[in-house]
Amino acid sequence: MEEIGKVIDQANEQALGVLLSGEPVLVDVVLAADVIDGLKEKIILHAGPPIEWNKMCGPMRGAICGIAVFEGWASNLNEAEKLASQGSLEFAPNHQFGCVGPMTGMTTASQPLIVVENQHYGNRAYCTINEGLGKVMRFGGNDQTVLERLSWIKNELAPLLGRALRRAGGINLKPLIARGLTMGDEMHQRNIACSSLLLRELAPHMAAVAPETETLARAYSFIASNDQFFLNVAMAAGKALTDPAYGIKGSSMVTAMSRNGTDFGIRVSSTGDRWFTAPVEMPQGLYFPGYSESDANPDMGDSAIVETIGLGGFAMGAAPAVAGFVGAGAASQAGQYTKNMAEITLGENKSWTIPAMDYLGVPTGIDIRRVVEANTSPTINTGIAHKEPGIGQVGAGVAKAPMACFQKALRAFAEQMGVK
Repeated sequence: MEEIGKVIDQANEQALGVLLSGEPVLVDVVLAADVIDGLKEKIILHAGPPIEWNKMCGPMRGAICGIAVFEGWASNLNEAEKLASQGSLEFAPNHQFGCVGPMTGMTTASQPLIVVENQHYGNRAYCTINEGLGKVMRFGGNDQTVLERLSWIKNELAPLLGRALRRAGGINLKPLIARGLTMGDEMHQRNIACSSLLLRELAPHMAAVAPETETLARAYSFIASNDQFFLNVAMAAGKALTDPAYGIKGSSMVTAMSRNGTDFGIRVSSTGDRWFTAPVEMPQGLYFPGYSESDANPDMGDSAIVETIGLGGFAMGAAPAVAGFVGAGAASQAGQYTKNMAEITLGENKSWTIPAMDYLGVPTGIDIRRVVEANTSPTINTGIAHKEPGIGQVGAGVAKAPMACFQKALRAFAEQMGVK
């Protein structure tokens, strides 16, 4: 047993080193069909572990129908629902294709994707562009206003951002995120600082390549009014950082956490692409006027990749304002969430520190052994979608990863390591 323990410790040191040494750089915005192998006609990538239509929650079904209309596979939502229910559409997790997506996580061939390259290891990861707030597809929205916004993003905003990023030669995200943490962001429910910093970096290049001032004005206005614009960038960075840590035999470090509104799934370095799932839990939080927990859908989205790299709920100490917004208690309690997460992680990230906690590095490298031993689940900051399709966001809160996922993963890991 002592020898096995040494093997695990060495493997975890390697896995954490891979995660911490990554260099995420935002390099481009491109069409999904041009970069995602195997993303053919009538394939829809979604958030979370694998799921079929008959098990999907309301907002996931709403987004599926909406994206089918957007892609031109159906002329209306009823026709789209018929296609899905008859098995004419194919579904697969974003993670399987090198992507991530917030909430419902819709990714299809015609959508533009943010490209983040881990320049230390050479791999790339992708995420859709954040649509803004309110009734949006990631929360199950699917009406004409949602589709028109997606078309504008595809046809006008995305090409402009792509040209600007190529002109800029990419934007290094590691120092940008570090600055955001000192300005009150945690990169999941609060992205105000990083969204502003990103726009400041991009603005001169956007101005240089914009075809006309009206196009530029619309782009500036959209990004400036969207406090969550940087979330999708942070998610792509998280995927780019974690992917090189897959397949390190003997490592018990978590490489993905994700939810589809029905199931919560995790992946572990040593066990590669295998999902360990359990029923997803309901977030605890605050609701918009007129809504309550009875309206809410259980937790969903690939955005927990942010917590997987030590941000979001793990960096709550950097963002005391978030604690009140998500119903996690007083601002003075925010640091306790970060301290609790330090008990289940392999180390801290000295590149991303929290000034209010004496420059503590964010807790990084979730260890399934420590989660089970401490009986402490990862804390995830999250948005809350209405349980019915087509309505959208109704609140924000905190969710806990189901302990059963980690217990299943630990049993499989023990079996792999020859421990009975």
